[in-house]
Amino acid sequence: MQPTLYLKVTDQSVAPYVIFSGDPWRVEVLKSYLDNPQSVGFYREFNTYTGTYKGLPITITSTGIGAPSAVIALEEMFDAGMKVALRMGTSMALSKADLGNYIIPSSSKRLEKTSLTYVSEDYPAKADSKFLQSIIKTVTSQGQKVITGESATMDGYYSQMKESRLSKMRQVDIEKNFAQLEQEGIISVDMETSALMVVASLMKVPFASLTLVTVLKNLSALLDEKTRRRKEDELCRLALDSMVNFVKEEKINE
Repeated sequence: MQPTLYLKVTDQSVAPYVIFSGDPWRVEVLKSYLDNPQSVGFYREFNTYTGTYKGLPITITSTGIGAPSAVIALEEMFDAGMKVALRMGTSMALSKADLGNYIIPSSSKRLEKTSLTYVSEDYPAKADSKFLQSIIKTVTSQGQKVITGESATMDGYYSQMKESRLSKMRQVDIEKNFAQLEQEGIISVDMETSALMVVASLMKVPFASLTLVTVLKNLSALLDEKTRRRKEDELCRLALDSMVNFVKEEKINE
């Protein structure tokens, strides 16, 4: 096949098992755990490597911030033969989780608009149930606290998730957004998960999202830089182990 438009990947450069990270530089941490990592390319926000981890061929790539570019990455990896997809990243927790906990959403409220370009708003955004349970088992087996439930995915960081100079000028009540979500039982918010859940489901590709709580609502608290670096390194290892364990459990062919 010809290289895809944005990531420049082909069916020869991509493994069947793909891990997506928002941060391009977190991909460099992931790469350090791969055997024989080969750079596929770094184009726009998409930093991509393919290698092996515990004998399993894995591709890792970044998506930048937000649902539109995340779904571009998902689409192009699917074109190149992706069979399993895992999003690993950070999330903003509401009242049921603490800094440093891991949130693995079973579903996500679709407050972003990207998934609406694919299907109507009543289509569910859910994780693959077997993949979800496999990740929970992997993370808890390594002594980490896991919270699961429904997250929410939003488009507007400074208009919906964090007060800014402009939101204050416009008298936007950010706390009202969180109060409504907590009333609905939402456990966290991010900017990618629901769109990826929807599109992966349409692809019939097992998908789940593993997130680390790095901030609390409206940035009322956040991990210090040293702890965050340590926990993000841990997140990378947990994501890789989760992919290996799920593929082994399901005996998914390469």
